[in-house]
Amino acid sequence: MEKIKMVTPLVEMDGDEMTRILWQMIKDQLILPFVDLKTEYYDLGLLHRNETQDQVTVDAANATRRLGVAVKCATITPNKQRMEEYPQLTQMWKSPNGTIRSILDGTVFRAPILIDSIHPVVKNWKKPITIARHAYGDVYKSVDLYTTEPGECTMTFKGQSGEEKTLLVQKVDGPAVWQGAHNKEKSIRSFARACFQYAIDTRQDLWFSTKDTIAKVYDGEFKKVFEEEFESYKAKFDELGITYFYTLIDDAVARVIRSQGGFIWACKNYDGDVMSDMVSTAFGSLAMMTSVLVSPDGTTEYEAAHGTVTKHYYKHLKGEQTSTNPMATIFAWSGALRKRGQLDGTPDLSAFADKLEAACFETLGDGIMTKDLVGLVDEGTPVTAVNSSEFIGAIHDRLAAKL
Repeated sequence: MEKIKMVTPLVEMDGDEMTRILWQMIKDQLILPFVDLKTEYYDLGLLHRNETQDQVTVDAANATRRLGVAVKCATITPNKQRMEEYPQLTQMWKSPNGTIRSILDGTVFRAPILIDSIHPVVKNWKKPITIARHAYGDVYKSVDLYTTEPGECTMTFKGQSGEEKTLLVQKVDGPAVWQGAHNKEKSIRSFARACFQYAIDTRQDLWFSTKDTIAKVYDGEFKKVFEEEFESYKAKFDELGITYFYTLIDDAVARVIRSQGGFIWACKNYDGDVMSDMVSTAFGSLAMMTSVLVSPDGTTEYEAAHGTVTKHYYKHLKGEQTSTNPMATIFAWSGALRKRGQLDGTPDLSAFADKLEAACFETLGDGIMTKDLVGLVDEGTPVTAVNSSEFIGAIHDRLAAKL
């Protein structure tokens, strides 16, 4: 068959460990045989980020702003253990996702991939729950300090006008740890607008939750900004018959568990990080969770919500077969290709993305799946556990038949 043409390249961000292996397998078997793929490639593998002093991450983010669509592989954010595993590292580099989100000023929307044979752990969930995660600030751009003696810590803001404001954080009588976090009103407003617009685009109710009873100024600002921004969207919400409401994060958790799903749950950065993992696991598997970063100007970056699957990578290095689920990574590619087709006016490319996802669902519907899903399917459902290569190969065969 003649390969499907692309007009504008995607930004392709390669990653680390087992997901990097899957990344190449997906390209080789599911995309390159059918699409005349055009990408602007950036290697965000940990060692290359170290070699470039993390400049490659900044370059990839700026390329995404220029080209409008990106697809990203999972990457390592090094901690103390990783520094020992990778002694070549010159410093404990920041999260590349955090850097990209900051540059693009985007909001992350994460939703589970549902299949008929796997029902959520929360038995009353009938529809997907989409987590909208604010992608700037809070603990992800905080600064930390450890002190060893009695004393006091203050926080001071010095304005350009020369005005200063100082607060006492705490007095301590011995060793202590300190953390200073911030957010910007501009980013909070972008977050609110992205959530309201996404709710309209997908015709879903929007929930928002913080803890403004405790963080009265910090979280209170989030609540206030959302209320102000909603005024511009209220008429459209009413027209579509969808709703927006705010509640405390603990109340929201209780409501989510009792709900049937089918809504967007907007969360601050850390809350969204945690709750997206909870939602994805309750729906089946973190490997079945999509993640889309959307900027106010429409720039979009697609990735899997999970990490680099380190345990499987070390098995792979020993020459062992692994049954790593590539679904979320495949859907990152399909999402990016579909979006590129929509922006460029190339319907064949968008149709290919639809057929790729359909081939994935058909494979799973035929009972062919990776081991992480086998134990989750309904009792009595015939399944065949396969390794990653066999699973991708089965998708390839079904995709080829559709094309």
